[in-house]
Parts: sequence; C-alpha cells; structure tokens
Amino acid sequence: MKNDNKNQNSLLAAEAAYCSYGDTVHYIDPPKLFVHSQGSFVYDDRDRPYLDLQMWYSAVNFGYGNERLNNALKRQLDTLPQLASQYLHREKVELATALCRYMENKHRVKGRVHFNVGGSQAVEDSLKLVRNFCHGKSLMLAFEGGYHGRTLGATSITSSYRYRRRYGHFGERALFVPFPYCFRCPYKLNRESCDMFCIQQLERLFETEYYGLWDPKAHEAEYAAFYVECIQGTGGYVIPPDGYFPALKRILDQHNILMVDDEIQMGFYRTGKYWGLENFGVTPDVLVFGKAMTNGLNPLSGLWAKEAMITPDVFPCGSTHSTFASNPLGTAVALETVRMLEEIDYETRVNDSGRYFLEGLRELKSRYAIIGDVDGLGLALRAEICAEDGFTPDKAMMDRIVDEAMKGDLEVDGRQYGLVLDIGGYYKNVITFAPSLDISRNEIDLAFRLLDQVLHRVTKK
Repeated sequence: MKNDNKNQNSLLAAEAAYCSYGDTVHYIDPPKLFVHSQGSFVYDDRDRPYLDLQMWYSAVNFGYGNERLNNALKRQLDTLPQLASQYLHREKVELATALCRYMENKHRVKGRVHFNVGGSQAVEDSLKLVRNFCHGKSLMLAFEGGYHGRTLGATSITSSYRYRRRYGHFGERALFVPFPYCFRCPYKLNRESCDMFCIQQLERLFETEYYGLWDPKAHEAEYAAFYVECIQGTGGYVIPPDGYFPALKRILDQHNILMVDDEIQMGFYRTGKYWGLENFGVTPDVLVFGKAMTNGLNPLSGLWAKEAMITPDVFPCGSTHSTFASNPLGTAVALETVRMLEEIDYETRVNDSGRYFLEGLRELKSRYAIIGDVDGLGLALRAEICAEDGFTPDKAMMDRIVDEAMKGDLEVDGRQYGLVLDIGGYYKNVITFAPSLDISRNEIDLAFRLLDQVLHRVTKK
C-alpha cells in the first residue's frame, strides 16, 4: 500500500481541527492512523502489521475480516438492509430464540431478550427493567473498579468518579463495594487464609438496619440490584477467587436483590465459556451483552432477563426503545455468530490457547521484575506493571510500554511490527490482553517475542 505522509499529515491536521477530543483517540499522542485489518493484525499506511492483543476491547473476538461473518453482513445488505425497529424480521426473532434457548438448555430458566445498539444503551435498558420490576427502587450496588458505560445512568453505577465529575450531582450513584482483588486486597489479607473476608464484610451490612441497606421488619432492601462484572474489564481483568460469586448470589437472593451480569466484554467465549459468569456456577437475573456478538461489524447489544421481569404485562410495549435496536444488519451478523458458536468448540479452543498464553506471561514475569502479577481465564489475561518491588503500581512505566509497542519498529525475522496493547486497572498499570479467539500458536509466540523486545527496551539501564 502506498505510503503517503502528506495525506496522513493532512488527515491528522483535519482531525485536530474538526473532531471532538471527548472520545479516547487522544490517549495516544499523536493519534495512530490505520488503513486495513485482517485476522489478528491492523496495518498502517506503510503496510506494517501491528499484532492486536486487545481486539477493539474484545469487540472483535473472531478476528478482523472474518469471512463467514462478513459474508452474513453482505447477504443482508442485498436482502433487507434496513427496517424500522417497530417491524419484525426473521433475523431478530431467530437470534432472540437462539439466545433464550441457550439459557433454557444451560441454565434451566425461561427468559426473553431485548435489543439495543451499544453496551451503555443496553445497561440503560437494564436499569429501566430493574427499576420497573422493583416498583421504582432506583439505588443499585456495584463494585469498586467496575465499569458499565458512560451514559448518565451507566455512569452512576461505574465506580470511577472521573466519568461523573463534570456532570453535576448523581443522586442515584451506586454504593460501591470492594471487588475480590486478591493481589491488592483492600483488607491486606492473603487469599489462602482470608476465608473470603470480603464477602463476610458484605454480608455484615445486612445484620441490622443501622448499616444502611436492610429493613429486617419489612424484609426489604433499599437497593434493587447488584451490577457485576464477573471479571472486571476496565478495572484490569481482575479474576475473583472460586466460591465468591455463589456466595454473593446467595446473599442477594436472601435479601431480594437482583444480580445483573454485565457480559459486554466477557461474553461469547472470551473467558472460555459462553458467558463469563458460567465459570463460577451462577445464573444471574439479568444478563447484558454486546461487543463481540457482531464481531465489531455493526452495533448491536441487548439484555436477557428472567421471564417474570420482562413478560409483556410487566414490561409492556414502548417501555424502552432505540431507533436502531434490533436492526437487520446487526441481528443478521449476530445470528451467524451464534450459529458459529454452536458448530465450533470455542470452549476447548479458548481454554487451550489461554493456558498457553498464560504460560508465556509467567515466563516473562520470571525475567522482568516490573511484572508484579499475571493471571488469566480463557483469553482474558492480565499483566500488572509495578515498580521493581513487584507491587507498587507504575503507571509511568505502563505508558512507556504502550508507547514503545506502538512505534512500529519491533523486528522479528527481518520484518518490522507494532504491538497493540490496552491499559486497564485501578492504577492504569495493567496490560489487559484480549487477543482474537482464533489466534494461532505462531501468533502467540510472535506476541511474546514482541513483548520481550518492548520490556527489554523499557527496562534497559
């Protein structure tokens, strides 16, 4: 592909003059321009490949340019590319049916699906659904480190104050409780001996009305639902200990508080299971999904809820709506995705690749003192970058790593590469790895050769 620095410079100048800086493009300065993508790679204007280890925040689980999913979109473009959301089309009905039947077969529970176009919008719909079902209760519980979107309602249950600070008072701000982040336990305890102290502290809040959550006389909680990510996404792919989520669900059920499972990043086999929460043996009351369902080709999101919450007499026509909800292009691709997941054993594929990837991370950790912790579940993996004591968060080093990786001058077997990494974590010091679920062993090996070069450069005395 022809290198045209003049055209690239003019594009960057136009972007600086006419595009809002309110999105996330300028986390990298200068912003990076890419011209095409395929498989696990994106390419710059010099046709230099950048191995993508975050795949659009897990929106492109099945690789760039996935032929099967692309063809589904093309077929729909030639048949029914547009239709107002108040009318039915086959793809919507078959997709909803497939998702609900999966829940019936796997979890033995009947439910219904409601579609929208983005993760934050689906979270907003879930808030309406919960508040409606709980007779107008508007307060929610959520986790420290949790992220559920940047619309106003979603921001109220997202822990970071940065996303709320400039937009006035949030009277319905969630009560945020500690996530079981064992590497940085807020109680300074050890996973092996703590006896799940964090869940005991949560259960303690229901012992008396004077702890602010529970009226034992009325047997009623002030809070309607607990919004969870089974593995925290923006929070740094923090993986909880076994037993935590079953204990949490038991407490919530005892106090008539719903569990809403945000699967927007972890759904569709990112963790080696269809839904991430399945790793922990729990069925939520509401499940929110998006991102990878259409492999990034056309926005579509949605929620699944238990029948009692979403039956037509409880959640009637017009309760919530979006112009592009259940659009034909999105539902067509999503339907093909669901069929593909039924045919291909992604559970085995993802878990095998995840184990191999985690072995590589552990090997790097053994050689670089700045890697304080590595962990993973399926192909949701993390490496926490620390000072040389192996614990103190080092955001400056994390920024250097990302900048070095994006230079595009890493060399393997005579070819130059770049490396696309994502930053997460409470202290913005975690590399969150979300590679393609179809990543090959050779590509994983390449990833570690590139990471090794980056780490060597930034730690060189």
